Amino acid sequence: MGKTKKNGLSEKQLALVLIFPALLAIAAVAFYPVVKTFWLSMFDLQLNNPNKSTLNLSNKLNVELYSKNNEYMEDALVEISNKTKNEKIKTVINKELEDYKYIENYLFEKTDIGTKIKEVEKLLYDYKTVPENLKYVGIDERDMKSALFKTGKMRENLMKYKSETGISTEVVTAIQLLDELEDTMIAPNFVGFNNYKGYFKEVRMYKAIWNTMVFTFSSVAVELLLGLIIALIINKPFKGRGLFRAAVLIPWAIPTAISAMMWKFMYDGQTGILAALFAKLHIIKDSGALLTTSGGAMFGVVFSDVWKTTPYMALLLFAGLQQISISLYEAADVDGASPWQQFQYITLPLLKPAILVALLFRTLDAFRVFDLVYILTGGGPANGTETISIYAYKTMFSQMQFGKGSALSFIVFVCIAGISILYMKILGADVMKD
Repeated sequence: MGKTKKNGLSEKQLALVLIFPALLAIAAVAFYPVVKTFWLSMFDLQLNNPNKSTLNLSNKLNVELYSKNNEYMEDALVEISNKTKNEKIKTVINKELEDYKYIENYLFEKTDIGTKIKEVEKLLYDYKTVPENLKYVGIDERDMKSALFKTGKMRENLMKYKSETGISTEVVTAIQLLDELEDTMIAPNFVGFNNYKGYFKEVRMYKAIWNTMVFTFSSVAVELLLGLIIALIINKPFKGRGLFRAAVLIPWAIPTAISAMMWKFMYDGQTGILAALFAKLHIIKDSGALLTTSGGAMFGVVFSDVWKTTPYMALLLFAGLQQISISLYEAADVDGASPWQQFQYITLPLLKPAILVALLFRTLDAFRVFDLVYILTGGGPANGTETISIYAYKTMFSQMQFGKGSALSFIVFVCIAGISILYMKILGADVMKD
């Protein structure tokens, strides 16, 4: 090491130059989803709302939708005016008809907007598909606000005559057409950091983070203790050690979805064997508490996770124990060191890097927990076991709020990054050193 090449680079520097493209590619693959998620979190993106289902940075008019409803709106107002016998209503409706024609003729018929409207209307009349380049057109913000102001006034007036005898059906139709007309005007859905501001004021998010932290640190702490004990046992020579090692890994080998369903049956308040056993041992108040109370459900989730993931922790720690030379223990025996002293001064210090890796992997995995909790409790009862990942899933896929869900996902990323840095600082193990 340290040799200088003809080009002036040492072997280490040359190695870094050679692997730099690979590091760049890995960084791109790793950070692209994070950057993309952060960008999506800047928008009010809603897949169940046609006007907010795409990223939009400007005011637009949905020309296709406007063209479909254009003539019907004018006809609806004319019909109300013709049918009503109340001169006052007739005067108001005629004024609304003028306002609508103002929207149609002044705001939307100027420049290229009117041209596109006519093209789309012709295509629709001929039962042809409207191409993407004609579906939307940009409109001035002031024009859109003016149009929305007028439609708002029109709705306000129409609502007054909703129960008027003889024209009530026509009025309801006109109000519905007004709603559709307003839907054709699409405002930008860029909201900046508003999604984050909303969450930082929301109790539910803090509760979800608290639930995640309780689950993470409870399960990981127990798994570390049990995993270390199991690792120390299987590291010792005894009869049937190979069979014991294989048996220990069975819970970890079972798919999470299957083990979660298994535990759900055992936790059932009426037929669950574990629910009845825990009630008899006074671990819980009654057999129904495991799935119907927040405390019982959290205990059940942590207990299930400990059963499944302790073997993984034991496997990582066992790998670390295998790297410790047996000669160190033999020398300690000669010096008269007790088993506890050997564990304290040999095993723990030399096992520190393995503990770091095990804790880091398990903490990050536990903080992102989804499938186990979702199948066992669904985040209930009363959001008592709802983790931040489940909250993000419900927001994104149940409510179709992809912008807000992306903000929650980015918050999860920040928390995980913080946990990683914290572990590195506390345990002080530099895994990058030679």
